[in-house]
Amino acid sequence: MTQAISLSKGVGSARRPLEYLLYGVLACLTLLTPFAATSFGAATISVADVFSVLSHKLLTVGESLGVRERIIWELRLPRVLLAFIAGAGLSIAGSVLQTVTRNPLADPYLFGISSGASFGAVVSLTLFSQSILWLSLPVGAFIGASLSVVMVLGLCGRNLSTQVERMLLSGVAISFMFGAMASLMLYFSSPQAAASVLFWTLGSFAKASWQGLWLPAAVVLIAMLIILLNKRQIVAMRAGDETAHTLGINVSHLRLNMLLLCSLITAILVANCGGIGFIGLMVPHTVRLLFPGRYPLLLTALVGGLFMVWVDVLARTLLSYQELPVGIITSVMGSIFFLFILASRNAKRI
Repeated sequence: MTQAISLSKGVGSARRPLEYLLYGVLACLTLLTPFAATSFGAATISVADVFSVLSHKLLTVGESLGVRERIIWELRLPRVLLAFIAGAGLSIAGSVLQTVTRNPLADPYLFGISSGASFGAVVSLTLFSQSILWLSLPVGAFIGASLSVVMVLGLCGRNLSTQVERMLLSGVAISFMFGAMASLMLYFSSPQAAASVLFWTLGSFAKASWQGLWLPAAVVLIAMLIILLNKRQIVAMRAGDETAHTLGINVSHLRLNMLLLCSLITAILVANCGGIGFIGLMVPHTVRLLFPGRYPLLLTALVGGLFMVWVDVLARTLLSYQELPVGIITSVMGSIFFLFILASRNAKRI
């Protein structure tokens, strides 16, 4: 017994320097990313220019940089912030989905939540006028996302923890169904509307603005607060429904609430930046790999936000004078990551 305790202490003490190093790297990235990411783009802008604009706008220090100031303040900085909010929200949603369903492959994209939200948003874009899109777009996305959750629950039944494969197949089938319905809506719309909506459904932060940041930021912050307040109950569900029941947790009620909360996060983000897949799958697994045995929600949100910002930078700079949809890049990376997880699960079974 004494040897086991000493061994665990040795492993923990050996792991601490690596964890401190990771925390230091993340802290440096958090400080440098807003300046570095804002400097990338078609127009040549230095990190010093970004710092000067922020000093002029926030502290009224220095002089205006004219056109460069407009590019930084009105275009790039809101885009960086929206990318960070989207990455943080999708990462938290994926982490919570994987825990409450005890499904390591759970993700808003694979569960059909993103497709349902995209379909609801496409319906709002094609049927409602531009004057009420500020209301119809998020509401339609949330209705579509909630509908996909209800359909997955209806197909899987109550014992979600023992139906990992069935839940995943149900989510994929529902995702294809909503994707086909969205394509049908686009087919009967005008060519101009179809082109703009198609680019939007692939995921993009190009339309980011200061006015459009408050809703996704507020939803993600409030959702994170609710999740943190229920963190003990959520973590207890990792041990199984029976164990959670013995601790006095209403498993069905908590699971349904968390699924709807994840649907709300996904719907608001889809309404603002389109469908971006696999972030909720890749980031939580990576964080758990770096910090085994823990459930660091805030760290997951931070890593997801930073990752999404740099993926957006890659989308803006990969091709000259052309911008790739962010969803294409995340889908390529996520599909490889998904296959890696499947291969590792099969190796463990063997």
